[in-house]
Amino acid sequence: MLCTQPYLSCRASPKSQLCQPTNTGVSCAEMLSVIKVYTEDNSSRAVEVPSDIIARDICQLFVLKNHCIDDHSWTLFEHLAHLGIERTIEDHESVLEVQSNWGMDSDSRLYFRKNYAKYEFFKKPLDFFPESMVSISSETNGLMNHSELIQTFLNSSTCPEIHGFLHSKEQGRKSWKKFYFVLRRSGLYFSNKGTSKEPRHLQFVAEFCDSDVYTLLSARKTHGAPADYGFCVKPSKSSSARDLKLLCADDEQTRTCWITAMRLFKFGMQLYQNFIQPHQKQKNSPMRSISENSLVAMDFSGHRSRVIENPSEALSVAVEEGLSWRVRHKYLRSPLYPKIETRQKHLISIHMAQPWFHSKLSRDEAHKLITQHGLIDGVFLLRDSQSNPKTFVLSLCHTQRIRHFQIVPVEDDGELFYSLDDGNTRFSDLLQLVEFYQLNRGVLPCKLKHHCARTTL
Repeated sequence: MLCTQPYLSCRASPKSQLCQPTNTGVSCAEMLSVIKVYTEDNSSRAVEVPSDIIARDICQLFVLKNHCIDDHSWTLFEHLAHLGIERTIEDHESVLEVQSNWGMDSDSRLYFRKNYAKYEFFKKPLDFFPESMVSISSETNGLMNHSELIQTFLNSSTCPEIHGFLHSKEQGRKSWKKFYFVLRRSGLYFSNKGTSKEPRHLQFVAEFCDSDVYTLLSARKTHGAPADYGFCVKPSKSSSARDLKLLCADDEQTRTCWITAMRLFKFGMQLYQNFIQPHQKQKNSPMRSISENSLVAMDFSGHRSRVIENPSEALSVAVEEGLSWRVRHKYLRSPLYPKIETRQKHLISIHMAQPWFHSKLSRDEAHKLITQHGLIDGVFLLRDSQSNPKTFVLSLCHTQRIRHFQIVPVEDDGELFYSLDDGNTRFSDLLQLVEFYQLNRGVLPCKLKHHCARTTL
């Protein structure tokens, strides 16, 4: 197979194994395929992969090649531009099988980016499934805790049910109608008589053994939906817009509840295995992962570096380093430092090199980027303010809503600071501000936890 794009090999086989003929007379090279993967900035890279490769393997390949920290949030997305829809490809799914369902003329792509919300419902299920939308047909009394709620979805003997109102669009019509929908293991239904769940009133819509749930990228603009919280059910083998079951929720939490429940009904225990597998590998691996727990104290003061094993000595060194940093920083901010303009320019522009800063991003683009990274608490980015060129904006997700906080410059005795709370808490640069709110909530609804960064392949 020929490809004009630069490619990465997903196999690290010795040369002696690459051209060995098989018993069937088919070489290894003929068993490989080339796929193309994109990022948010539309940069792309072609990858040579075996026919049985799964989405997690593709993500691991790009994590290694791009020297990314693997926090288990990297995700492969299926993007169908001609339909205006997108979905997460589950870690266990065959990538080539997904591609085989694309039409020959469709502008379909694979995207590689972070999705912090991919398995968040296993950690905080009560945030994803409002009590008013969930009912359990089993012998459960009172409120369930988060582990019991998840078990009802994973246990095939229980019958959880999601119910509520959704807007639906019939094929061939421009108008949307509101119906009461019910989601069960057997499929999705709507009631033709108010909120009745009697079998004679429930109309079958779709089942999920051969269908997938997608997010509508521009529900209002493309489909005339009443809100921007659109999603759809599409048969796996179809690439036609006529086969889409178009739905729309009134808010993000409702849409997330329906989509998450559909994923759980379709894949069940496999999703949980996908969630725990990376953590099990970390636990069983003799190699230490790149995390806060793997950091060690080092002494570089002598001719040779050494690991500081004594906790008391490590604490003493940390305090000493902190004091020396304060002395250097105080000198930079003192009148002894010759050029105040140069000093302030250095302190202020330090944020330009940070992955969480996106200079000319608009409010709508920030909303889109955070949504792509997953609407969970603490996902954030910083950007220039479009309304005031001298200020910045912190865009932050909390309770599946994106809020924007203006970072105001404060001048005091010739010194320039930045603040989120009208000057009560001041920082000499944006890096200090971000580091403070990663550790302290302060005036924000939650701490800064996951930054949005654009990946280039």
